[in-house]
Amino acid sequence: QVRLSESGGGSVQAGGSLRLSCAASGLTYSSTCMGWFHQAPGEEREGVAAMHTGRGFRYYADSVKGRFTISQDATKNTLYLQMNSLKPEDTGMYYCAPVSSPGLGYCGTLRTFPEWADWGPGTQVTVSS
Repeated sequence: QVRLSESGGGSVQAGGSLRLSCAASGLTYSSTCMGWFHQAPGEEREGVAAMHTGRGFRYYADSVKGRFTISQDATKNTLYLQMNSLKPEDTGMYYCAPVSSPGLGYCGTLRTFPEWADWGPGTQVTVSS
C-alpha cells in the first residue's frame, strides 16, 4: 500500500524558510523520479522540484529556482524540500509524488503520472507579506 506523508509546513513571513519532509513507503523509491508539487488556493497542482533518487539529478520550476533545494535521505525513503526566501505566492499545500520520466534519469517533466491517485495529505505553507 502506497503511503506518502508530508510534514514541515507552517506560517512564516516573506523571506523566511521552511523545510518540508516526505516519508514514502509502499512504492519503488530507489532509482526513480520523485518530486514536490504545490497547489495554491484555487489553482491546479504543479510540480516545483524533482530529483532522481538514484542518480541525484535535480530539476526546479523557474518560480523556485535558486530558492528551493530538493534532497533526500535514501536510507529512510524520505524526500526533503528546503524552502528559502519564501514569497507570498509560495503559499498553498505541498505534496510529494513520483514524477513521470521519459528515461535516462530525466525528471524535468515536473509532472506526475496521469493515473496517480495516491496523494498524501500534504502540508500547508502560508507566507505572509
